[in-house]
Amino acid sequence: MRILEAARLEFAGKGFADARVDAIAEAAGFTKGAVYSNFGGKDDLFYALLQQQIDARTDIAVGVLGNLPSTVDEAIDELSARLTASIGQNREWQMLFFEYWARAMRDPERRAAFAEHRRTVRAQVTERIETVLAETSVHIDISAEEMTFVVLGLINGLAVEALADDGVVPSTLLGDVVRGLVTRP
Repeated sequence: MRILEAARLEFAGKGFADARVDAIAEAAGFTKGAVYSNFGGKDDLFYALLQQQIDARTDIAVGVLGNLPSTVDEAIDELSARLTASIGQNREWQMLFFEYWARAMRDPERRAAFAEHRRTVRAQVTERIETVLAETSVHIDISAEEMTFVVLGLINGLAVEALADDGVVPSTLLGDVVRGLVTRP
């Protein structure tokens, strides 16, 4: 959708606070009113972009796990490498995510909306983990919901380090942590 692509570029270039809906509309070839008729404002645009990012990373995981290499360890290594690479490939997005998170933590209404969205994200990821566990012989030593917290927390935490110091995060680190929670049959 042209509006979302224009929003992505506006947010990436200026950050959430300085991005303007009228600039997004102009870049997309729409009126400001057309943007508001599709999205309630910048927050709604942010959440639509957030969902795109989540879907893209989920697609990475599903793609790897749907084509399991010969071993679970190889799948974990592949997934770790791809998710870690996605941090650097989406540098502007990661910065926007952290900027928005900081805004939401300071604004009770935004915080409530952000928390609700995160609950939905965690439920989606947990469901995917449960599906993979049901379709493979892999077992984890914690609940699927707890694994979701571990994976999301690691990705966000690793992003902080990766953004500050390019190349510092080993592509295998996420996999090494996850591997420690996997029980082999």
